[in-house]
Amino acid sequence: MTNIDSRDRGALKKMLQTRPVWESNELAANSIGIDDSVILHAGPPFESTNEIPAPVMNSAAVALVFEKHADSFDTARAMIRSGEIQLQPAQNHSTVVPLAGVVSASMWLHKIIDTNNPNNVTYSPFNGGNGPAMRLGLCSESALSHLRWINQELVEAIDSCQDGHIDLLDIAKFALENDDDCHGRTIAATRELVSRLKSTIDGYAEQKSFLDDSPSFALNHLMAASKCLMLAADAQSDSGMVTAAGGNGVRTGIQVSDQPGNWITETAASPEGDLGEFPKSRALGAIGDSAVVDMIGFGAMAVAYSNTQREMFGTYLPADADELPYKLLLSVHDAFGALEFRTGLSVRTVVEEKTTPIVSLGVIDREGTAGRLGGGIFRYPLSLFQAALDSIGG
Repeated sequence: MTNIDSRDRGALKKMLQTRPVWESNELAANSIGIDDSVILHAGPPFESTNEIPAPVMNSAAVALVFEKHADSFDTARAMIRSGEIQLQPAQNHSTVVPLAGVVSASMWLHKIIDTNNPNNVTYSPFNGGNGPAMRLGLCSESALSHLRWINQELVEAIDSCQDGHIDLLDIAKFALENDDDCHGRTIAATRELVSRLKSTIDGYAEQKSFLDDSPSFALNHLMAASKCLMLAADAQSDSGMVTAAGGNGVRTGIQVSDQPGNWITETAASPEGDLGEFPKSRALGAIGDSAVVDMIGFGAMAVAYSNTQREMFGTYLPADADELPYKLLLSVHDAFGALEFRTGLSVRTVVEEKTTPIVSLGVIDREGTAGRLGGGIFRYPLSLFQAALDSIGG
């Protein structure tokens, strides 16, 4: 670890020693202690209920009906607007959620632990696959029905077939070796993850079909693993290591090791990408906690490992995309062997290099009716990292 600021060295060392594994699945109420008056969302906090974008409001309304805390979607929205229901950042609870998804008390979460520090635990909800998944920000009876199926039938099957700890850095290594970037493309990661379940999963026909048709299933695991790596570096005095990243559709933000829980934010622009038939005006600002994946070194920061992703993003990738890991990420992680996968992002390095990390993100319909419009590249503003650096005194 050469040319690394001494104030970041200790935090980086802890990050490099982290080995996240998928240990089990737990109810949110039991694992993170929330009740049915709390909904967790992606990114930094909302300043008021008036600014909650339609897709997040939709997901929260579905969650409240799922919890039987509201008898209709309209009642649920009214409860949120009145302040009866609290919306809180998921990452402040060591939890990550994709896009416009939310977490409520009766949802099941993947529990990810660091085998070298069992106190470092992170969580993520089950990925909704290709159905009317909660991450899409849709509000309908079909979205509610799908959420119930995920949190009952799918959870029961996965629980019965999970066979001990599953090393998620092994999964990520396999994925990078097989054309995944571990964010926008997780086909190999999902295939490998499912292969490590007991063979009895084949006896659950509907659930196995869902997994076979859901190439993004492993993404939520990889998000929680990335967050686990970040949190290993948390609460280190004077360190500028990035320990949280995400957007809520209105603002995007980061946290740094020196200041746990303190979001530094900027207005969230929308990702740049192909939206098909939709005008850019329909694109919601950057949203989702999956930014942690790229900030740790996967996703758009690992596009060199995935020719498919490079071709898909085409001209939306910046000219310096291949150089960014070497400019910004502080060290090679030994768990990836000859791949020389780099990780560890400090705001000091970003400001010094005067260039910022990129994130591959889904683009969500700001009106909350069309779901996912496409995918694109979001580049964090340099001013955000400068503000974070200023907050810890340089």
